[in-house]
Amino acid sequence: MLSSVLNSKQAIKVNIQIMRVFTRIREILMDNLGIRLEIEEIKKKLDNQDRNLILVFSYLDELIEKKAR
Repeated sequence: MLSSVLNSKQAIKVNIQIMRVFTRIREILMDNLGIRLEIEEIKKKLDNQDRNLILVFSYLDELIEKKAR
């Protein structure tokens, strides 16, 4: 904060660098958030597929049992 109050060339350069660093950190965090959301979406899809496969196999087991009778 001191670099934004001081009026020297060096203070201005430091202030600009600080703003660039914070901007870059924000961009990185937003990129990570997007990736995390995509991963969660994929996990949900896989979880649903697992449930569907379990359901299909249980139906197949029932059909095999009915056929065996």
